Amino acid sequence: MFRRLKAYLDSIRARDPAPRSRAEILLYPGVWAVFYHRIAHRLFKRGWFFLARAVNHWSRWMTAIDIHPGATIGRNFFIDHGFVVIGETAEIGDNVTIYQCVTLGGTSPDNGVVGKRHPTILDGVIIGSGAQVLGPITVGERSRIGANAVVTRDVPEGAVMVGIPAKPMLVEAATWQKDFVPYGTPCSETFDPATQKLEIMRCELETLRKRLDTMIESTEAASKTGRRDRA
Repeated sequence: MFRRLKAYLDSIRARDPAPRSRAEILLYPGVWAVFYHRIAHRLFKRGWFFLARAVNHWSRWMTAIDIHPGATIGRNFFIDHGFVVIGETAEIGDNVTIYQCVTLGGTSPDNGVVGKRHPTILDGVIIGSGAQVLGPITVGERSRIGANAVVTRDVPEGAVMVGIPAKPMLVEAATWQKDFVPYGTPCSETFDPATQKLEIMRCELETLRKRLDTMIESTEAASKTGRRDRA
């Protein structure tokens, strides 16, 4: 038990540069929220729904994090800060990191997916602050969800999703961010900020070119339609 706790605390320390010791991590609200959820989930699986809800209610009051007792959570789950909401049918894999104000929310039960209203988050995913991941979708392994993104469709493995609605960036996370980096910002001595900026500019230029091509095609199509109407 203590070995597993030590491994869990070390996994958090590897993802957060702030704590100076394991003992400090024990004060994190996200750690306590996961601890209470483990208890509530066991009660929920045994059919003791009221007791499970009572533990959930206490956890929410203590940590400002609301995890439904029915949610399934894997190993080394880290919630960095609070105000996170995780729905009943959500499934979270191993080594997932979620920042503050994230919602793993549900959609209407009549959307065609029986018994599944909330997302499935696979291993190694990072979800930025304020992101909303909605519906019975699947977020692929090692993908990144940008801050304030609204995700309503499946996310490919290793993709970086940004915007409302969220769309994948042209550069995948696996290209230059193979290992976890706190806050999603590479900070090692071997990282070259100029290279990253150049890559971002290239992606933005490519996006602008695609938009321009679309506008030109629309203009040409409208022009052709106008000529036919005149004829």
